[in-house]
Amino acid sequence: MIVVTGATGHVGSALAAQLAASREPVRAMTRRPNAATFPPGVEVVYGDAEDRASLDMAFRGADRAFLMSAQAPGSAEHPTQDLALVEAARRAGVHQVVKLSVYDGGETDDIIGAWHREAEAAVTASTMEWTLLRPGRFMSNALQWASEIRRGDTVHIPFAHRPAAPIDPADIAAVAALLLTTGAGRTTSYQLSGPEVLTPSDELELLGKALGRSLRLIEPYVEATRAGMLAGGMPAAVVDAIVARVGGIEGAVVLPTVTHLLGRPPATFSTWATAHAAAFAPPPKEDAR
Repeated sequence: MIVVTGATGHVGSALAAQLAASREPVRAMTRRPNAATFPPGVEVVYGDAEDRASLDMAFRGADRAFLMSAQAPGSAEHPTQDLALVEAARRAGVHQVVKLSVYDGGETDDIIGAWHREAEAAVTASTMEWTLLRPGRFMSNALQWASEIRRGDTVHIPFAHRPAAPIDPADIAAVAALLLTTGAGRTTSYQLSGPEVLTPSDELELLGKALGRSLRLIEPYVEATRAGMLAGGMPAAVVDAIVARVGGIEGAVVLPTVTHLLGRPPATFSTWATAHAAAFAPPPKEDAR
C-alpha cells in the first residue's frame, strides 16, 4: 500500500490518480476527505499532521509513502508537519518514502533554507529508504492568476521577470510514481525541471496564446509586494528571505532528470496551459430573460 500525503495538492492528486491507473494500491490522505474527489481505486482517508492518531490510522498497513507538507516556512519554530509525517511513517513500518522538497534542498543560509534542511534531514536520518525530489517552480503557480484573468485581461504578478525552468506537477508525480513502484533512485536526491527557461512574464504570454487572449502584465514594485506579504501575516524573516532571492537565478536551467527517468521529455508550459485553460475561463453569463 502506498500512502500519498498532501493528496489534494497538485502533485499529490496527480500521483494518486497515476498510481490508481496503474492498479497500485493507493491511499490518499487529506484533512478534508468528504470534499475530495479521486478516481476509482483510490482509498481516501482523513489525516492531519497535527493529529498523531489520524496519522497512525492513515499509515497503518502501508509499506511506501509520498511525503509532502504545505506548512509555510517560519509558521512554527520547526517544520513540525514534516517531522510528524516522517515519524508516523516510521512507526507504521513504512520502508520506502519519497519526499517532495525544494530545488536547493535548503542550502541557502536563511530561514527558508534552515526550514527545508531540517525537513530533509528528518527523512535522510530515518531508517527508511528515501528519495528526495527537488523541483523548481511549478507551472501550476500560474493558477494564482486565474481570478484576475476570469475578470479581465490585466494581471498583477510580483517578481515577474525572475527566470526558472517551470515543471508540470504531473511530471513530478510521474517521477514519484516510478520511484515508488520500481524501487529506483533510493538514497538519492533529484533536482527536477521543465523543458525551457521562462519568466512569469513569458508564462503569461504563453497562457494568453492558449486562451486566445491578449493579457497585460503589471509587476508591482518590490516594496509593495513586501508590504502585502507582511500584511498577510508572513513572518518578516521569511519575507526578507524571499525578496533577497529575487535577484538570483536558482532553477533557471533545463535539467535532463525527467527525460532520463521517464524516457520522455517533460511537458511544456504551453501544453500545461492548454490542458488547464478551463480554470481561467470567465463564468458563463446568466440568461437575462
